[in-house]
Amino acid sequence: MNIAVCVKPVPDPNHYHKITIHPETKLLARKGIPAVINPADKNALEAALQLREQAGGKVVLVSMAPPDAREKLTEGLAMGADEAILFSDRAFAGADTLATARVLAAGLKKIGGFDLILTGAESADSGTSHIPSQLGELMGWPHLNHLTGLNLQVPVLKMTTKIEYGYIEYEGRLPMVLGIARESNTPRYISLMGVVAARNKPLTTWGLNELQLASGSTGLAGSPTQPGDLHPPRHGRQVELLEGEPADIAGKIVAVLRAAGVLV
Repeated sequence: MNIAVCVKPVPDPNHYHKITIHPETKLLARKGIPAVINPADKNALEAALQLREQAGGKVVLVSMAPPDAREKLTEGLAMGADEAILFSDRAFAGADTLATARVLAAGLKKIGGFDLILTGAESADSGTSHIPSQLGELMGWPHLNHLTGLNLQVPVLKMTTKIEYGYIEYEGRLPMVLGIARESNTPRYISLMGVVAARNKPLTTWGLNELQLASGSTGLAGSPTQPGDLHPPRHGRQVELLEGEPADIAGKIVAVLRAAGVLV
């Protein structure tokens, strides 16, 4: 079984307070903020590794991200993935989920030979949960999101999703695109031997030309979701200094509150 796992570097949650929005591009300004592998994507990788242990085959990491994402892909290789391919190009910048899925689908079709594509159920920085379904539609494969359980019984894959008051069980035949929820498993730790082995595993970078995509179909230009005007909230306060005896000041405060409709 050959499995692709889509991973995304996201800003480290410990540094979320540093994230700003660029006033001109209206995109998140992440420069100087350390990145981590999206937590749910680690669960997807763990699910892929467990399936490989059961059925054999290989696990390939794919990611659409800036060039410095190679470090995060190396981390995934150290966890146990067999190889990684980074889709990186300035033409991909500013992509919404559909433009991102378009790049991922083009890369996955170019690689070919996959029986299963796994993603995290959602990303920590946007949380839209769009990618599994959009990627499934672009691949022309059945898709399902928020999986909490996988059980391979060749040629059938049994799946479980959690709902508000219980669970739903599904059965499906490969190929499929599946979004893995964080409660599905516990990602394994990276061993020293895994770090050493990762140095010799293939890590390739493909850009717009390799994927043979039209420039207008990717990045901000290829995104149907466009940022609107920015209106930063004002945090100023209107101040009025009240002077006089405490009883008189209290009366004035009550009058102000009643005028504002706070007190009846």
